[in-house]
Amino acid sequence: MESQKTLKRKMSCVGIGLHSGRKVKLTLKPAPADSGIVFRRTDQKGIEIPATADHLSCINHATCLARGETRIETVEHLLAALTTLGVDNVIVELDAAEVPIMDGSAAPFIYLIHEAGIKTLASRRSYIRITRPLSVVSDGRQVAAYPSDTLRISYTINFNHPMLRHQERSLEIHETNFVEEVAPARTFGFQKDVELLRQNGLGLGGSLDNALVLSETGVLNNHLRFSDEFVRHKILDVLGDLSLLNRPLLAHVVAFRAGHQLHTDLVQEILTSPDHWELVDYAEPSVSPHPATLRPSFAKASAASATRGGLTEPVS
Repeated sequence: MESQKTLKRKMSCVGIGLHSGRKVKLTLKPAPADSGIVFRRTDQKGIEIPATADHLSCINHATCLARGETRIETVEHLLAALTTLGVDNVIVELDAAEVPIMDGSAAPFIYLIHEAGIKTLASRRSYIRITRPLSVVSDGRQVAAYPSDTLRISYTINFNHPMLRHQERSLEIHETNFVEEVAPARTFGFQKDVELLRQNGLGLGGSLDNALVLSETGVLNNHLRFSDEFVRHKILDVLGDLSLLNRPLLAHVVAFRAGHQLHTDLVQEILTSPDHWELVDYAEPSVSPHPATLRPSFAKASAASATRGGLTEPVS
């Protein structure tokens, strides 16, 4: 049996919203067992929005939550950091509608969580373990969940761009490889789309300091943290979206050209298909082999060493 966890102390940081361009202060606070991850808008009379599928709002280049007219946007990177580090219960206070983008990755949030420290609680943690495959498909894109005793993500992306025609990576997710191999991967976008995004009130806080920007022939930033940083960031995104299950997941999640909409569609499919999963009290230390018919074929990807950047000092 594993125990639930929260933070030892509160910790804050300040950044800007990727889409709003507005300055925002974020504070992580300890929370009691069984409370889950809850966002609190301090600028909206303390209205609280649990990070669950019930509060999922529109998907518009990011994952958004809402309660009535009150919204929280771009939650996925922070949620991925919290859940993969095993933080089950936390209050996330924000004085604006968007989680700060920081450097475009989850690495600054990892730093913040480590500075706050993690505290073990008395209540047990339960997992959703997939027992029968589920999938969602849309317009040639797909994401599926297969039975597994651990969480593994296998992701493939394919864009009409010379650097992104095909990237794929498969990782069994645990804290160490998440921190080193997934969390530092930054969000990305295309230079040709920047003006259209801004005309629609999006990407107003974006810059080369917090996003990878691709021109027609290459990347405008000075360097990549990994040779396949783009697909690693998609793994980061799906981990954040899967956290809306409100329990850690044990499954092999296989995604092909997916995105936030399909990720969250899979969450809804799991929650409405209780005969495809069971609740268990612990995660097995190793992966059980998959039947050959369910095992996707993935080429071995080469990874460069991660270079950390853009970490913001916490405000206690």
